Amino acid sequence: MSSVPVISLKNVVKVYPLPAGDVTALRGISLDIMEGEFVAIMGPSGSGKSTLLNQIGSLDVPTSGDLFIAGRNIREMNDDELTDMRRDTIGYIFQKFNLIPLLTLYENVEYPLILKYGKRDTTGRPIELLRMVGLEGSMIEHKPTEISGGQQQRVAIARALANDPKILLCDEPTGNLDSKTSEQIMDLLTDLNRQGRTIIMVTHNPETAEYAHRTIVIRDGRIAL
Repeated sequence: MSSVPVISLKNVVKVYPLPAGDVTALRGISLDIMEGEFVAIMGPSGSGKSTLLNQIGSLDVPTSGDLFIAGRNIREMNDDELTDMRRDTIGYIFQKFNLIPLLTLYENVEYPLILKYGKRDTTGRPIELLRMVGLEGSMIEHKPTEISGGQQQRVAIARALANDPKILLCDEPTGNLDSKTSEQIMDLLTDLNRQGRTIIMVTHNPETAEYAHRTIVIRDGRIAL
């Protein structure tokens, strides 16, 4: 694990203006996450942990404060630069998998490569990634609805790795899985972390959080000390 922060938040505040009054979701978060670290984020519902993950994933930008990802301040980036950041630097793994139901497993993993290069893949990378997560042969021509939840999450991990991101963001990656499948998915994420990827994971499950190097607890938009 490096001593260089790949993510650095400096007094990050996020305010959502609503007709009934502004809602402050993050209240001055300062946090460094080192390259190669595995961090779990926990906290009660409404604490701000999903908002924090969205900030780190450049899906949203701070109202105030600074957020550096791989050395760049996302508050100073335009929409096209943020899109490139999300596509090339960050991989996303969601609780509900978010696979495209009309595409095969292979096509789901290929899709980020098409978005990046504007053409079908000719390198064999989707097959390589699917094999890495334990899916191969005729299985990769199935649609997501034809496989189990655990297999869908494996496809989601393969898709997240398509553009070889430095950072993996996981939002309740085992939330819809049974305990045995959850353990398999967490073992897979642990292996990816050992390979050098930085992993930030939101979870409600203390057992899942034990896989991380460090656990950060969020309460009322602040890091609990």
